Amino acid sequence: MNDEQSKIHPKFLKPYNPTETEDRIYKLWEESGFFNPDICIEKGITNKEAETFSMVLPPPNVTGTLHLGHAATLTIEDIMIRYARMQGKRTLWLPGTDHAAIATQTKVEKLLEKEEGKRKTDLGREEFLKRVEKFAQESHDTIINQCKKIGTSLDWSREAYTLDGKRNLAVRTAFKKMYDDGLIYRGHRIVNWDPKGQTVISDDEIVYKEEKTKFYYLKYGPFTIGTARPETKFGDKYVVMHPKDERYKEYKDGQKIDLEWINGPITATIIKDESIDMDFGTGVMTITPWHSAADFEIAEKHNLDKEQITDKYSKLLPIAQEFSGIKIKEAREKIIEKLQSKGLVEKIEDYTHNVATAERTEALIEPQIMNQWFINVNKPIKERDNKTLKELMLEAVRGKNINIIPDRFEKVYYNWIENLRDWCISRQIWYGHRIPVWYKKSMTNYELGITNEKKEEIYCDINPPEDIENWEQDSDTLDTWFSSGLWTFSTLGWPDIKAKDFKDYHPTDVLETGYDILFFWIARMILMSTYLIGEIPFKTVYLHGIIRDSQ
Repeated sequence: MNDEQSKIHPKFLKPYNPTETEDRIYKLWEESGFFNPDICIEKGITNKEAETFSMVLPPPNVTGTLHLGHAATLTIEDIMIRYARMQGKRTLWLPGTDHAAIATQTKVEKLLEKEEGKRKTDLGREEFLKRVEKFAQESHDTIINQCKKIGTSLDWSREAYTLDGKRNLAVRTAFKKMYDDGLIYRGHRIVNWDPKGQTVISDDEIVYKEEKTKFYYLKYGPFTIGTARPETKFGDKYVVMHPKDERYKEYKDGQKIDLEWINGPITATIIKDESIDMDFGTGVMTITPWHSAADFEIAEKHNLDKEQITDKYSKLLPIAQEFSGIKIKEAREKIIEKLQSKGLVEKIEDYTHNVATAERTEALIEPQIMNQWFINVNKPIKERDNKTLKELMLEAVRGKNINIIPDRFEKVYYNWIENLRDWCISRQIWYGHRIPVWYKKSMTNYELGITNEKKEEIYCDINPPEDIENWEQDSDTLDTWFSSGLWTFSTLGWPDIKAKDFKDYHPTDVLETGYDILFFWIARMILMSTYLIGEIPFKTVYLHGIIRDSQ
C-alpha cells in the first residue's frame, strides 16, 4: 500500500481487531431477525409459500467448551443454511445443547473429588444434581457465546436443551409408547458394567486398549483350554466344542465327565455348538455365561445355568472360596499358583490383546448379567406393518429415503444394524431423564428384581401416579442417546403433532455431523423417528471427517 492509499484507508495499517467489527455485525444480524424464518416472512424477505429447508444443530455436550471439531460442524452447516436462504427458501437452523448425562456427571464428580475431596454420595442426590446443573449452565453459556463468536446464523429464538421441560415431556411420551407396545422391557441380560463409574454403558461407549498380559493353557479333564482370565473360571462347568470337530467326535452332546478343577472335583457337561471356531487354540473352551457376552449367548441357546463369579466392584464372590473378596487382578496370580500346585497348568505364554475400557472412567469393563431396561429391536410392530425396529432402520436407507454422504458409510451402517442387539437404555447415574416407572412400595426387592410382570404393581405413565406416596420411582436414568434420538422432532414441538414447526420443518433436510456418531446418534434418530412418527428424521446425512491432534 502506498502513502496515498494509506491516507484514504488509514485503518488498513492497524492490526485487525475483531471486537471492533464482529460483535457489532452479529448484533445487527440478530436484531434483523434474518435467522428466524417467521420474521423473514413478516418482513417480506421470504415468501410464506416458499420451499422449506431445515437442519438441527448436533447439540454440543455441556461438558466444557467447543473444540475445532465443533467449529468445523458450525462452519459447514452455516454455509449450507446461508446458501438455502440465498435461494429464497424458508430456512430453519435450530440450535441446542445436550445434557450428555454420564459425560457431564463424570466431569463434575472429578472436579468435586479434586477440589473438595468429596464424592457424590457425600452430598446426596439432590445437592449433587444442583452442582451438576450449575456446571452445565456455565458450560452452556460459554458454548452459546462461542457459537455466536464464530458467526453462526442459528435461530436462537428456538434454542432447545435435551433435559429441558419440553424435551422431558417428549422423552416420557416416547418411553410410555414403547413400554405399552412391548418394545421396552426389563430383564436379566448381559451388559457392559463399569466398576469404577458403577453404571452400565453401551457398546458404543467402550474404548478398546492394547494390553500385554499372560495367556494360560489349563487342563480341564481330558481337554486343554486357553484363557487370559483364570479368575472367572470358578463356575465353569460346561465344555464346548464344534459338532463337526473330528478330534472330539467320541464325545457326545450332553455327556457328563468328572474332573478336578480349581476348588476340587466337579462334573462337567459336554456342549456341541457350531459357533465354536475349530481353528482357534485347541477348538475347545469352557464358558463363563455371567461374565462374557459370547458365553451368555451360548448359555441362552442351550438353556444352561449361569453363575456369578465377581461382584459389581470386580471382587470375587464366595464361589472363589479363599479368594473371596479379593479384586480380580490381585487374585489372578494366586489362582494360577493354586492351579499349578494341582498340576492343572500346561503352559503360560506372553499375550497381547485388546481389552474393553469405559470411555469416561477408563476402567476395565466387566460384563455382568443384570436386571436392566432394554429396547427390543427384533419385535414386530403392528402399526408399522409388523416390521421390527431393525427393519425400519435398514429400510430407511436401503429404500433411498435417506441418502448418506459419503455413500461408503452405507455399508458400515448396514453391518452395524444387522448385528444390532437389544439396546440397554438404563443407567445407574443421577443426572439425566429419570425412568418414568414407579413401583408399589409394598413390593420386595426380590419382586422388583425378578417378578416384575405384575402390572398392577408397576406404573408407567407420562405423569406420576396420583397416590405418589404409595409408590417409589425407578432410581435409574435413561441413556443420553434416548433423548438425543428424539432431537429432530422433539425440538419442533412433538409430541404435539399439530405444532406449526413440526408440520413445516419435519422431516429435516440435512443432518450434518462427524462420521464417528453414525451409530451413537444417527442410527438412533432413525430408530425413534420411523417408529414414533412413521417418517424419516432427515433426507440427507452429510458426514465430515474428524479433526485430531497428536493425542
